[in-house]
Amino acid sequence: MTELSHRLARARFRAWHRGTREADFLIGGFFDRHHAQWGDTELSWFEVLLDEQDVDVMAWAIGAEPVPEQFDGPQMAALQKLDYVTPFG
Repeated sequence: MTELSHRLARARFRAWHRGTREADFLIGGFFDRHHAQWGDTELSWFEVLLDEQDVDVMAWAIGAEPVPEQFDGPQMAALQKLDYVTPFG
């Protein structure tokens, strides 16, 4: 297993085991939809995002709170589309 594939596997697990189904669908669904196009930079962004509180990530995704500068950019814009969330994972 390469370092990148190991990091992706770890990120996928963390994305789908957040503590609430809502956060699992949001963060896990985003990972599933976009991770295949990620390189090191995008994966590093996501790994840092995974360290944030679910309530904050969800608030940024739905526009209820302003996005911190470190997370603002094309990946956050993709997260905010919410076109990857499905009720069945």
